[in-house]
Amino acid sequence: MRIPLNYVARNLWVRKLTTVLTAGGMALVVFVFAAVLMLDAGLKATLVATGSPDNVVVIRQGSQTEVQSGILRDQAALIETAPEVARGADGRALVSKEVVVLNSLPKIDQPAKRSNVVVRGLPDMGKALRPQARITQGRMFQAGSSEIVVGGSVARGFAGVELGQRLSFAGRAWTVVGVFDAGRTAFDSEIWGDVDQMMQAFRRVGYSSVIARLATPASFEPMKARLDDDPRLKVDIKRETRFYEDQSAGLSTFITLLGMALSVIFSLGAMIGAAITMYAAVATRTGEIGTLRALGFQRRSILAAFLGEALLLALVGGAAGLGAASFLTALTVSTTNFQSFSELAFSFTLTPRIVAQSLGFALVMGFVGGFLPAIKASRMKIVDALRAD
Repeated sequence: MRIPLNYVARNLWVRKLTTVLTAGGMALVVFVFAAVLMLDAGLKATLVATGSPDNVVVIRQGSQTEVQSGILRDQAALIETAPEVARGADGRALVSKEVVVLNSLPKIDQPAKRSNVVVRGLPDMGKALRPQARITQGRMFQAGSSEIVVGGSVARGFAGVELGQRLSFAGRAWTVVGVFDAGRTAFDSEIWGDVDQMMQAFRRVGYSSVIARLATPASFEPMKARLDDDPRLKVDIKRETRFYEDQSAGLSTFITLLGMALSVIFSLGAMIGAAITMYAAVATRTGEIGTLRALGFQRRSILAAFLGEALLLALVGGAAGLGAASFLTALTVSTTNFQSFSELAFSFTLTPRIVAQSLGFALVMGFVGGFLPAIKASRMKIVDALRAD
């Protein structure tokens, strides 16, 4: 015979205080666990969504970021003439030759603290290759002028970047003429201006990167082979999605390792709490266990019932922790990307996979914490259990 599930649930309801305390401890652990996964997912979603599968990024061989890279003008011209590059209706190559530098700005909430912001110089074609960016305030900068537009995250997080304000860097005053929204991608954390003006101001003789639209999805491998075989070019080419995915590697690893370490430490306490709760339940229900055995319930039914209580307790705590973590999706985090040493804003992201992983983690804690008490309950002899009561 099997013990009904409502019997298992009722036992938890009878012990309200211990149930709430134990489930609360598990909820805290699951909250931390889910928050770490959501933070990592938000970081990856922000950077991966920045790239387009139809675009490629070309940087200097051995460089990890655009800031470290340098591509000469004649090298950029060779890349532009590659037959694998898409052409517009006017026959122009869909290529954006860009310069990327860092500039420090004061934070709004901490004026004394400054953080690096990516400043990107790009031509008109660069805007066309990034259709997700749209102006929300003011207007787009004009080519050949000392005008800049700032991403939404920069506008919300840094001081002195309001419309009409003038920023001084690279020996020149730049006027903020617009704010753009890039759809919660890494571009939201950048400042854009005209590439020729940026190169003059920063005294650059070459570009940082070349962004190109592929003629067809299958054009990547032939273009990569062409650039790798050309002795005049010492460059690395990646799909734009892969390039930005690699940009998240360092920070993603740090978040994951730190979060998992905290989760493991907290989970040990939660499992000990679950074990204490279940041992107490066994100790106070010895006579009940003896009665169940006398009524014909087998040892495995007793084992399943007590293990079911522990798992149900863990599931309640896991659901509560996950529910609390879901409110984090309304928050935006701003931190330094270890790869580029620039400020990056991203949001917590909750996915079905994280829901499954968090509830699975809670059930594992419940199983580990409840297994030994359940074994003890199932091994009680009928006569000894009845006498103990």
